[in-house]
Amino acid sequence: MQFQFTEEDEQFRGELRSFLAEQLPAEWTGPADEADDEDWALNQRIKKALADRGWLVMHWPKAYGGMDASPMRNIIFAEEMAYHRAPGNDRFGTRMIGPVLQHYGTGEQKSQYLSDIAMGSTQWCQGYSEPDAGSDLASLKTRAVLEGDRFIVNGAKIWTSLAHRADMIFMLVRTDPDAPKHRGISMLLVDMKSAGVQVRPIINMSGSHSFNQVIFDDVEVPAENLVGALNNGWRVGMSVLNYERSGIDYVAWGQRAWDELVEFCRTEKGVDGQSLASDQTVRRKLAELDAELEGARLLTYDVAWHQQQGEAPADVASMSKLAGTLANRNVLDYGLKLLGMYGVLEKGSPYAKLQGRFFKMRMFYTSGEILAGTTEIQKNLIAWRGLELPRV
Repeated sequence: MQFQFTEEDEQFRGELRSFLAEQLPAEWTGPADEADDEDWALNQRIKKALADRGWLVMHWPKAYGGMDASPMRNIIFAEEMAYHRAPGNDRFGTRMIGPVLQHYGTGEQKSQYLSDIAMGSTQWCQGYSEPDAGSDLASLKTRAVLEGDRFIVNGAKIWTSLAHRADMIFMLVRTDPDAPKHRGISMLLVDMKSAGVQVRPIINMSGSHSFNQVIFDDVEVPAENLVGALNNGWRVGMSVLNYERSGIDYVAWGQRAWDELVEFCRTEKGVDGQSLASDQTVRRKLAELDAELEGARLLTYDVAWHQQQGEAPADVASMSKLAGTLANRNVLDYGLKLLGMYGVLEKGSPYAKLQGRFFKMRMFYTSGEILAGTTEIQKNLIAWRGLELPRV
């Protein structure tokens, strides 16, 4: 399999790189800390600049504010944004709930929400996981009871990224407790400023605040905020995950870390006084990681190709997510091995290697094999949908 971008696609890549060089601070190494007000201001500024150029939702149809860009053009955008660890790419709005609303949303929902996403004026978050419902998402217990023209929502969501920054949340709720667990679920759009919504921060082991627990205590949600049919939320919710799983972000993050590691090996000396890059064991391992990254990248390109043919390749998307996740993890693990004890020092220490970011990235990326569907779930989807193996 050989992928080749058009001359116009490569021209766009160059324009995007120039844009990021202008927008990002000098010596930017990222990633942005979503709890830091200065980094969040940068996120908002870049998001608005992307929207002004039409790039934020360029993969959307023109009718919804997009540019009808091909999936291949869009994968270039996602790849460059992730490689540069650039903030401003609101995947919850542009790649998840936006496309879902285009397919399942009412005319009023499309009119109300899609233009705000396209203009970069609304920040979304995703309410799926719960304290007792992770991989077995259909076991969720957050309840929504329809009373007249409104739902009354009670329950909790957890590991909710960006809930402390979000204006809106799209969430799965149980609307028929007596139905089989996959059939009694609905999707709602909820204003995060609604009375009864409480956001509790969760500080992860890298010391960053990205995750949150969100409590819903008799939260009133207009009935018109139901996405799709009542009790058909499982189908709607799974379409969101297919969009989330088909990205190249994991590979691009790993590629950036690999490039930084190669540069480190060129300048860092080993115990023999020679550069690490001259060590054949190091060179062999870096080559293996490079090949793993390239294989994962081709899988993501394959997903985009299938999407360009009008297909929704759930099994290929799972393969892409799995391969990219593992490639990124392996790069970070080997990086920490080469950095040794210096690699766990915090940024600011005169002895810290690569500003301590490899350790922080690895700690944060412990979630990589869990978010958007665990590694075990991805393997099951590949077996069932791709290989058509029986469920046991």
